[in-house]
Amino acid sequence: MSTCLENLNGVENRTVTAEFLLLGFGDLHHLQVFLFLLFLLIYIVTVTGNLLIILLVVANQHLHTPMYFFIGNLSCLETCYSSTLLPRMLVSLLNGDRTISVRGCIAQFYFFGCLAGTECFLLSAMSYDRYSAICNPLRYPNIMTSKMCLILAFSSWIGGFAVNTVIISFMSQLTFCGPNEIDHFFCDFAPLMELSCSDTGLITVVDLSFSTVCALPPFLLTLASYIFIIATILRIPSASGRQKTFSTCSSHLIVVTSFFGTLILVYIVPTSASTVDVKKILSVFYTVLTPLVNPLVYSFRNKEVNVAFRKFISKYLCFQKK
Repeated sequence: MSTCLENLNGVENRTVTAEFLLLGFGDLHHLQVFLFLLFLLIYIVTVTGNLLIILLVVANQHLHTPMYFFIGNLSCLETCYSSTLLPRMLVSLLNGDRTISVRGCIAQFYFFGCLAGTECFLLSAMSYDRYSAICNPLRYPNIMTSKMCLILAFSSWIGGFAVNTVIISFMSQLTFCGPNEIDHFFCDFAPLMELSCSDTGLITVVDLSFSTVCALPPFLLTLASYIFIIATILRIPSASGRQKTFSTCSSHLIVVTSFFGTLILVYIVPTSASTVDVKKILSVFYTVLTPLVNPLVYSFRNKEVNVAFRKFISKYLCFQKK
């Protein structure tokens, strides 16, 4: 749907887009029901799993450590992250309504960008925590104090939202006219710029600069942390000691690899007609599957979380019997 804006720039009438059409997985009509059930299951498991981890971290005294403090923050972020994208996608798959207002699209991009930026910073803070624990075990309690954990977590959230607030302030000044189809399942930066009839040169430079700040330093810090971690682990004489030490950071490494790996492939590889579908599939990994990976790897692969979960269930069952 479009509306007519009279006397735009005082000279000519132009048609301004009021709604976008998210094409999503439009070519897969025969799989709509399957995709709806699949993404619904993923969303339920993601939200339930992450909320359960938050509950366990808050309720269990043994999990009141820096590592689990950051895991709790990550679970909270992943819950918000998946809730920004998946409900709208599920509605589209269920009733076939792919329209989204321009303001709604920009709002979705804003929260998606804020949470993605926050995750970059938070994963980097978690890697620093693992580096401190493994490479400086004697100084670890003095390095990762409660104050330091709060500063790192707070800075991650504020940094992600601050950077994208600047970008969205530029985007809100753009005018969209002409074609209104977005060949994606959510509102991303590049497709929105392609539909704008305003000059997007400045905002593209701003987005590239701020996105680089959000992604590159955290990625390099994470990479450096794991280089030192691996070097330290390799110096441990016993195989069992190496395995035990590596197990403390393996879950985080899985999350980091799945998130940064697909993020780099999506935004570094140039976009072309032949890569649009590939990027759409890769986007599913870091927007849908990464939030799902978090509760799975931190529950099935973590003995302390499993023990806390069993205690929680036992306590709950005993309370129910009373």
